[in-house]
Amino acid sequence: MDENQVLDVLIIGSGPAGLSAAVYAMRANLSVLVAEKEYRGTGQIAESDQVDNYLGLPRMNGYDLGEAFREHAKNLGAEFYEGMADRFYVQDEKQEDANRIWNVHFTDGRTVQAKAVIYCAGAAHRRLGVDGEDEFAGKGVSYCAVCDGAFYRGKETAVIGGGDTALGDALYLSDLCDKVYLIHRRDEFRGSASAVQQLREKDNVEILTSAAPAKIVGEQTVTALELKDGRSIPVNGAFVAVGMQPLTEPLRGVVDLDETGYVVADETGVTSAPGFFVAGDVRTKALRQVVTAVSDGANAAVSAAEYLKQYLQR
Repeated sequence: MDENQVLDVLIIGSGPAGLSAAVYAMRANLSVLVAEKEYRGTGQIAESDQVDNYLGLPRMNGYDLGEAFREHAKNLGAEFYEGMADRFYVQDEKQEDANRIWNVHFTDGRTVQAKAVIYCAGAAHRRLGVDGEDEFAGKGVSYCAVCDGAFYRGKETAVIGGGDTALGDALYLSDLCDKVYLIHRRDEFRGSASAVQQLREKDNVEILTSAAPAKIVGEQTVTALELKDGRSIPVNGAFVAVGMQPLTEPLRGVVDLDETGYVVADETGVTSAPGFFVAGDVRTKALRQVVTAVSDGANAAVSAAEYLKQYLQR
């Protein structure tokens, strides 16, 4: 990448949303750079042992699907840059849209200029916020069952959460572990009813509802999970699946965020800042899945192309 070049589109994030945006932007004959936080990253999809709800590709390994997305964008000519963006600004907020250039600063000190930005940084795992969680992170506390489940083969584990991720984690672990506790603070699950039914039919799965963790205890590694009602559940591992936190901290004061930190934007990806678009898990929407991320990326890229055509007279 030419450091003096002003890009048409800078895409932040190389998950399904960012890679989809790259494909559509390249097909619109725009100059594109995809900034990724880790080398050859493809987002959280790489953590999925099996993706079974992407149209036409049932039972696809998540890592392989992510690699296919990446190769598609790369083969069209999209360039990639490893770096974490931490500041977004225009030199003069009073500039007309036709002269607006976004400056994106990265933690390595580089600043990249682009006429439009598509932010697809995704979201991170929410934490329980209980005693022992930080102490035993990586020593019995995990946020990815597919990544770490094999370490607990033949052991006892707990999954904390009530959404589709938690249910999927419990099903995955039930094929590896002697015992799996599924712990949810509410009476009913937010996730798939069919997954709940599958879990109820598993002899080695025990579902505990209206239950909440109070403390994770252990010595060198996790040995038990204490609940707020006083019960102590003996486990070797605790898998936390209580939702996601959007990675939008660098966007505060740049675009409008809702009360939970998600960027306020509809399916077009258009935000409150001219030339700044979002796609994927960072935006306000009801369903956050691979298929919606890919759709978001396409829509955001089309919106960016229209913006460039209308305001920058390409």
